[in-house]
Amino acid sequence: MEQTLSIPTAAFLIGHLLAPLPLRADDSPDKYPGSPLYSKPVEVAPGVWSAIGATQPPTYENSGHNNNLSFVIGDNGVLVVNAGGAYILAEALHREIRQITDKPVIAVVDENGQGHAMLGNGYWQDQGARIIAHEDAAAVWAEDAWDILERMKKINKEKARGTEVVMVNETFADRLSLDLGGVTAELMAFGPAHSEGDISVWLPERNVIIAGDMAFHERLLPLFEETDTAGWLESFEAFAELAADAIIIPGHGGPTDMATVDRYTRGYLIYLRERVRALLDAGGSLKEAYEIDQSPYAELDTFEFLAKRNAGRVYVEMEFE
Repeated sequence: MEQTLSIPTAAFLIGHLLAPLPLRADDSPDKYPGSPLYSKPVEVAPGVWSAIGATQPPTYENSGHNNNLSFVIGDNGVLVVNAGGAYILAEALHREIRQITDKPVIAVVDENGQGHAMLGNGYWQDQGARIIAHEDAAAVWAEDAWDILERMKKINKEKARGTEVVMVNETFADRLSLDLGGVTAELMAFGPAHSEGDISVWLPERNVIIAGDMAFHERLLPLFEETDTAGWLESFEAFAELAADAIIIPGHGGPTDMATVDRYTRGYLIYLRERVRALLDAGGSLKEAYEIDQSPYAELDTFEFLAKRNAGRVYVEMEFE
């Protein structure tokens, strides 16, 4: 196994970024009553399962299950992709796994350094699993984990029981291959995406890629302060070449195909960058950037929350390109 171990503009932007988070009127109810999980895991391909999270922000009602929690069953054991946003989510996912197989969970891969990927690390560590992430995601988690935990506690209240900060114990830089027994899991960093250390998991024998936040389609993709949209477009090219004909399990939303994630990921980034470039060339202001027409993507969940913020982020990014 090969492995590499391990301001006026700003003030205006910050005001918009601190605005309260609205929910869509069509926000879906919990799809799996009686479980902390938002939905029951579904089999996407033989031995490849995913519990699809809400495409909305974390709430008490969804227990913070607003990303996809996937697992892959091999002859030697189970690989879990994303530890979950709380101890109870990891525990609930494990209950589902045990109903399908008696094989042990031998490794957990955190697809980035965000809370809903890593806050369940402690549960899986207690099960004896390896906890793996990209070296950049591990570094982000080491710096931000305690603040992320406190924010989760405010949302989940008593549902936060048992959740503690647990660090990643194995990292990689570019690619790491895991032999699950009859199934190979290739952990791959394609390059910049929406957050530091974003990775995907390629399953060549199943023609499935667990894309993580490289690809979006049911909810509007989020842009953070550190997001490099030009770099993301380059990374997406490499991702698209590998996953052209694969089943794609994105970080949020149900399984889909390349045409769909291409439209809502690469297509959206190009759309927004082109309009910001035209605005900058015309001498337009950041305030005007917030009014860029993004209506072709208005049907996506979290659009009301993210569209204006995304435009502001891209304006600030491209202002000095």
